[in-house]
Amino acid sequence: MEEAIREKLEELRGMLQADGGDLEVVSITGKTVLLRLRGACGACPHAQMTLKDGIERILRESVDPEIVVERA
Repeated sequence: MEEAIREKLEELRGMLQADGGDLEVVSITGKTVLLRLRGACGACPHAQMTLKDGIERILRESVDPEIVVERA
């Protein structure tokens, strides 16, 4: 499952990079993914929405419905 999560995150990085941001995978433990947002995304007031309503939702839909994304 970790490989599938990393592959999907790599796809999502392109969207963040297009907006001047990026993400860093801090850890993946079971179904919990710890991410650090960087660049424009790291200081964005909508960063939590990006994680929960964007990245977490996409991972749940495409990899596993029990994945939880947290900010490092």
